[in-house]
Amino acid sequence: MDASIPPPADGTIVVVGSVNVDLLAQVQRHPAPGETLHGTGGQMLPGGKGANQAVAAARAGGAVTAFVGALGRDDAAELLLESLHRAGVATEAISRVDAPTGTALITVTPDGENSIVVAAGANARAALTPAATAAVAGADVVLAQLEIPLEA
Repeated sequence: MDASIPPPADGTIVVVGSVNVDLLAQVQRHPAPGETLHGTGGQMLPGGKGANQAVAAARAGGAVTAFVGALGRDDAAELLLESLHRAGVATEAISRVDAPTGTALITVTPDGENSIVVAAGANARAALTPAATAAVAGADVVLAQLEIPLEA
């Protein structure tokens, strides 16, 4: 085999990024500054660009898909871990920190336009732990969104 051509990858994917609980409400229009609107829906969903990409990679058939990030020690973290597990994402490289799990407040209008406010929470404390370092070192592909501290 030509030395300039890398050997085939086994599909090991590690995603380094954010994980949030999304609080979603449907609204007729987005509020003006200082205004309160009534919405409908009130859903609490797993989210975060990093976690969403890890789930997509696992569903696409990555041999081992792992996620590197940080969660708090709260009920939202448990919802997110369960979602990642159900999708087949390895979570051993997720650190638990003393901060609230990241939260995204999302409003969506009937035409699909959204407005999002993210409270980073635990994401702002993500760090490259020994478990995360090992996961990244063993990966064929590493995907990052730059939504957690660059040091991580």
